[in-house]
Amino acid sequence: MVKAVYPGSFDPVTNGHVDIIDRASKVFDQLIVAVLENPRKTPLFSIEERVKMLNRIIDRYPNVEVDYYRGLLIEYSRKRGAKIIIKGLRAISDFEFEFQMALVNRKLDCDVETLFMMTNNKYSYISSSIVKEVASYGGDIKDLVPREVYPDIMEKIVLLKS
Repeated sequence: MVKAVYPGSFDPVTNGHVDIIDRASKVFDQLIVAVLENPRKTPLFSIEERVKMLNRIIDRYPNVEVDYYRGLLIEYSRKRGAKIIIKGLRAISDFEFEFQMALVNRKLDCDVETLFMMTNNKYSYISSSIVKEVASYGGDIKDLVPREVYPDIMEKIVLLKS
């Protein structure tokens, strides 16, 4: 059984994330979507909220589960028995950072491989940061995020404005 981890902040999950989940779920026997608690970022949604949103999206994928982790991704991957880390890339600007992280992870555990997946070009401009910014200024994000999480995002934005 080939098990892979798709890590990220998912704050919030976007259609680009779902594109990678959909495609990776077809390649691997088991895919773990792992929500990172990143101390360098101040998230809009709590870990619990992000896990809950992702769980609604992955219902249609029997070989996908959602989890969360703190600390080193390589240790989490080892603990879960995953030999593959999936990293979604939107543009060449993503590659430099992700390449560096892949090399560090390889140094920490040479048995775990990092595979890069390019997102579908129709999602290449979408990021969680852009979604939050557009929504905070009242822009329409319906085509940027899964319909299952759109109400959650809008509710959170309205709460922040009040």
